[in-house]
Amino acid sequence: MIIPLTSADDPRLAPYRGVKERDLLRNAQRFIVEGKVTLTRLVEASRFPVESVFLAENRVGPLTALLAKLGPAVPVYTAPQCVMDGITGFHIHRGVLAVARREAEQTVEDLTATLPAGPLTLLALIALSNHDNVGACFRNATALGADAVLLDATSCDPLYRKSIRVSAGTALSLPSARSGDGESMIAALEAAGVEPWALSPTGGAPLHTLARPERLAIVLGAEGPGLPLALMERCRRVSIAMSPGIDSLNVATAGAIALSHVFAPRQGGR
Repeated sequence: MIIPLTSADDPRLAPYRGVKERDLLRNAQRFIVEGKVTLTRLVEASRFPVESVFLAENRVGPLTALLAKLGPAVPVYTAPQCVMDGITGFHIHRGVLAVARREAEQTVEDLTATLPAGPLTLLALIALSNHDNVGACFRNATALGADAVLLDATSCDPLYRKSIRVSAGTALSLPSARSGDGESMIAALEAAGVEPWALSPTGGAPLHTLARPERLAIVLGAEGPGLPLALMERCRRVSIAMSPGIDSLNVATAGAIALSHVFAPRQGGR
């Protein structure tokens, strides 16, 4: 349902007003996505209902096929680029925004309790406060065969606009849960029969020497402090070989290397 608009004061565009200052509309249980790639994932592969779409006028034609997949009751607002920029508070050079509704949030315990039997690969994130890293972790996890991502409550929200964009929309489709702390996450993994590998720059078994267990969680901590020692003691400590003089890898890169190590052999067994 295409609805052309010409005024930045139109009340129907209220959810898009000042996007940069309030990316997440938490009180209303909504979130915003930006760009064609993320909108495509939202419409075609996500579990979240679309409330509305807001496009610059010149984006309607190229997105006709995708817009046809929306429910007939979903409004697609269009406006000149200058009107769109005035509403959002900055230049939306992609010219594509949408608002979607959150579903009831699962806890880590809820998700792990419903995991299927048999081979499994999870990515577990603890205290990751950088939205780019969280988004990149989701993209890597999806590309390299992870079945779900777990986050503790101190990690940033994967439905933050920038996290979704960096994830190439995969944060909208890959199963995930965010709750609790690192200790409760490891306990939930243990209860589900999942072996946790805690990645650490030093002091761990070399990743390249390890065989993948049937049910595995790769556990990543924040850049800098990493995972707490007490938490690593409850896991298998694993390290990635690096050149001398380099003390660590970006957390999303480390996760991708570990996922890649277990991904190739898994392809032959599933």
